[in-house]
Amino acid sequence: MAEPRIDYAAVFRALPGMVALLTPDLVYADANDDFLRLAGRTREQLLGRYIFDVFPENPNDPAAAGMRETRESMLRVVDTGERDTMALLRYDIEDAQRPGVWQEHYWSPVNAPVHGADGRVALVVHRVEEVTELIHARGGGGARGRVLEAELYTRARELQEVNERLRRAHAREREVALALQAAMLPAPGPTGPHEAAVRYRPAVGALNVCGDWYDLVDLPDDNLAVAVGDVVGHGLAAACTMGQLRSALSAACRVADGPAEALEALGLYARFVEGAEATTVVTTFIARQSRTITYSCAGHPPPALVHPDGAVTFLDQATDPPLAARPEHLPRPQAHLTFTEGSTLVLYTDGLIERRGEDIDTGLARLSDSLTHHRHRPPEALADALLSDLLPSTGTTDDTALIVLRL
Repeated sequence: MAEPRIDYAAVFRALPGMVALLTPDLVYADANDDFLRLAGRTREQLLGRYIFDVFPENPNDPAAAGMRETRESMLRVVDTGERDTMALLRYDIEDAQRPGVWQEHYWSPVNAPVHGADGRVALVVHRVEEVTELIHARGGGGARGRVLEAELYTRARELQEVNERLRRAHAREREVALALQAAMLPAPGPTGPHEAAVRYRPAVGALNVCGDWYDLVDLPDDNLAVAVGDVVGHGLAAACTMGQLRSALSAACRVADGPAEALEALGLYARFVEGAEATTVVTTFIARQSRTITYSCAGHPPPALVHPDGAVTFLDQATDPPLAARPEHLPRPQAHLTFTEGSTLVLYTDGLIERRGEDIDTGLARLSDSLTHHRHRPPEALADALLSDLLPSTGTTDDTALIVLRL
């Protein structure tokens, strides 16, 4: 049986209920038939126009806040890449046929993102339930109807106030988590003859502070250990778990015979740390005299070694599951490779390369191209170039930690 050919444009136009598509700048890109009918506007009056030029606030209502609340909701979607459901609100509309005459409306909106290939928000889906008639019908008209309208409006305001208090609480949690991460992720100390740069970029949105970390550890015989890791979860709890694991790995690297042994010790420790399960981490030991990198990876994206000629090698020959992911303890693998003077080692967390709906190989290829292009830059400039090339200008919903080390 042949698959049906679906005209998605026709499906969109026929969707029941009011649905509109807006650009990240809140300009109308399209609207379905119900939206046009219930809003009393033609397609020509909407497309290509800023939403609040088409639907301004009612100037006769000094308490009106529908425009501000709708704009804030849509901008949150653009900033965070996540759906935002609004409380019931009153948003009057000017009669298109009678300028200066405003019609009372009650709306229940939901705003949702449509992500592009680069992971950024390409469109905002604005779905609206028109509940004005329902409110009037439940109120029975007259004084009883006005009382019910007032009660619903009051309850909606109360819900919005609760949401605002929650938002402020989450923002405070984010500030504390960021302060904790900043305290535990300082600039690198002396790294011998090797120049190093580190970067940390938090996720956008009040709830998306995560548990990414980096570390550089001096080892005996003038060697160096370099690691990055990523704790599952968000917020202050993830940041605290990150601090425990970073400290434990730093200590393990100083006494272990190699990166695999250090990760084995960290994996055993993670079994007794709440929130540490499924943490990903990669550790590299750099021997300066033999110009050798020995590495072991626990479920983490592979480090990249860019050679002076621009070729890029991913360190992906010693990959194992994340910490505490197995029911039993097993030895972890490690591998090694040699490097030439002037090469650059780059370790990072998945926020640098992964994008929603995109294969990880695409992100790795993007990283490889950027490293080849900017390979002659010193580590500080190279770190900035990588963030500029690979992170969306609007930010990501995942943290990013990055180490660039010139060998």
